[in-house]
Amino acid sequence: MALFDYKDSDALGNVKAVDTAMVVVSVENLELLRKLQVNRLVVLQSSRAGQHLVGIVQKIIRDTTIANALGTEPEADQPKNVEQNTVRIALIGTFFDRLGQRENVFRRTLETVPEIDARCFPIEGDRLTAFMRAISSHTGEDDHRLSLGTYTLDENAEAYLDANRFFQRHAVIVGSTGSGKSWTTARLLEQVAPLANANAVLFDIHGEYSPLQGDGIRHFRIAGPADLEAGSGLDEGVVYLPYWLLAYEDMTTMLIDRSDQNAPNQAMILSRTVTAAKRAFLAAGNHNDVLANFTIDSPVPYDMQQALKELKRLDAEMVPGTRGEKQGEFHGRLSRFIARLENKLTDRRLGFMMAAPEEAQQFEWLAKLAKSLMAGTRDQGDKKGGVKIIDFSEVPSDVLPLVVSRIASLIFSVQQWTRKSQRHPIALLCDEAHLYMPSRNDAGSVGDAALRYFERIAKEGRKYGVGMVVISQRPSEVSRTVLSQCNNFVALRLTNADDQSVVQRMLPDSLGGFADLLPVLDTGEALVVGDASLLPSRIRITEPKAHPDSGTINFWDEWERDAQREAIASSVAAWRKQSQTAK
Repeated sequence: MALFDYKDSDALGNVKAVDTAMVVVSVENLELLRKLQVNRLVVLQSSRAGQHLVGIVQKIIRDTTIANALGTEPEADQPKNVEQNTVRIALIGTFFDRLGQRENVFRRTLETVPEIDARCFPIEGDRLTAFMRAISSHTGEDDHRLSLGTYTLDENAEAYLDANRFFQRHAVIVGSTGSGKSWTTARLLEQVAPLANANAVLFDIHGEYSPLQGDGIRHFRIAGPADLEAGSGLDEGVVYLPYWLLAYEDMTTMLIDRSDQNAPNQAMILSRTVTAAKRAFLAAGNHNDVLANFTIDSPVPYDMQQALKELKRLDAEMVPGTRGEKQGEFHGRLSRFIARLENKLTDRRLGFMMAAPEEAQQFEWLAKLAKSLMAGTRDQGDKKGGVKIIDFSEVPSDVLPLVVSRIASLIFSVQQWTRKSQRHPIALLCDEAHLYMPSRNDAGSVGDAALRYFERIAKEGRKYGVGMVVISQRPSEVSRTVLSQCNNFVALRLTNADDQSVVQRMLPDSLGGFADLLPVLDTGEALVVGDASLLPSRIRITEPKAHPDSGTINFWDEWERDAQREAIASSVAAWRKQSQTAK
C-alpha cells in the first residue's frame, strides 16, 4: 500500500518556484499556514510515477513576493507588491513506493525536482509515524543498525543510524557542557560492547566513564605515581607508555627547547645517541632481521641511562689539539638539554613513561600492549573486553596531547602494517578532543605534534580500518582538517556562537538553517545529519543504562547538605601523591 496516498483536499498548497534543492510553495488556506511549523516534514508530487519528493520546512512567510521567498530580487516584469503566503522548503530526498523488491523506501537523492503547480502535502499523524518507521527499517540491515533514541517529530518511532557508515566515515559528537555528550557516548558504547567481536577504544580524559561496566567493557588507566611501587601491569589494567615508544619528533618536542641556540646540535646528537642505543639493544638480543632495517622511529627498546651517559660524555669531552687538549665539538652545548632530560627522568608524574617497569623494557612487550588495546572481544581471552576505556586523568596536562596521540598513532601504525586480510576494524572515540587535536591557532609545540597524528588518522584511517568519533564541547577549537573528514554529525545543544557557526559550516547548504535549533535543544536532544542517517533528524537520545560520572553538580542542593570536611584531607593527600588510587 502506498504510504503517501493523499487526496487533493489534503494539499498544503502548490509549487510556485523551484531553485535547485529549494522550493517555494504557495499556500492559500490560512488555517493550514498557521498550523505549519518550521523543520516539519512535507512531501511533494514528483514528475515520476511512484515517487514523491520529501522536504523540510525552512521558512514560513506571509504577505511577501515569491522572489523574496527565494532570497532573490524580483525580475523587472514581476510585480513587487504581490500578497502571497509562501513556505520555503529544502528538498532532502526521494520516497519510492517500490524500489526493487522493497516497498516504501527513502533515499537521499534528488533525481527530479517538482514541477510548477505540483501539490505539496504535510507529513503528520499516522503518516508521519509510518514514514519514520519506514526510514528506520531501511537504515542498513538489521544487524548494522545503531539506535540513538527516538525522533522528536514522532517519539513512537525509533531513530536508527547505519552503524557501518557511522564508524567508517568518522563522526562528530558536539555539545555544550551539560547538553548530554557523555550520555550519548555511553549510549553508543552500550550497543557496541555486546557485539561478538567488538573493537573500540575510548580516550577518557577525566575518568568519567568508570561507571560503565559489564560484559564487553574493559577499563585501563595510564599508570600514576602510586603504581610505580605497586608493580601493577597490563593484566591489572595499568598501562605504561615507555619512552622508547616515542617517535624522534616526540622526543625533540618534549626535551629540546627550540629557542636554545644549541637546539640544532642537541637534536642531531639526540638522533645519533638514540639510534646507537637502539642498535646496541638489537645486536645484544640477536634481532638481526630488525637491525638491518630499523630507523630512529622504529619502536625498539633502548637504555635511556646509557644514552644519558653518552650525552654527558660528549658535553664534557676534551680532544687532542695542537697545543694539548681542547674542548670537543659539543663541549658545554648539551648542558641544558641534559638537565631537561634528567628532570624528566626524575619527575614521578612521568613515571609511566620514564620509569616503566622492567617488563615494559622487553622487546616482546609492544605486541602485548597492542593486543590488550586492539584485540576484539574474541581475542581478549578471559578479559572479554571489546570496548577498552583508557583513563588519562592522572596524566599531566602539559604532556596529555603527546600521550593520547602516541597511543592513537600506535593503534594506527599496527593497523597499517597488518595484512588487509587479517585487519580487524577499530574505532577511536576521542573525548574532549579539543585538548589534543586543537585548531592550528591554538596548537603549541606539543599540540602540533599530536595534531599531525590525528589529522593523518582522519585522512587515511578509513583505508586501514580505523574509524574516529570526535567528541568535544568546543568544536570551534578542534582542528578544521579533522572535522572536514567527518561525515556524520551528532550536535547537541550549543550556546556559543563560534561553535554554532562551525556546525553550520559542516552542514549541506540546503540544511544550513537546521543549525538555528542548536541553542534551543533540550538536554539529551540532538540534531543528527550525515551518511549514517537517511533523514536529517532531531532526536531525543535514549537514557543509557549506566550514567557517566560527568553530571553537573547542583550547587544549591549540595550547599543544603552536611559538609564533607573529611574529604578535604584525603584530597590533599591525593594531590601530594599525584594519585587518586593511592591509599
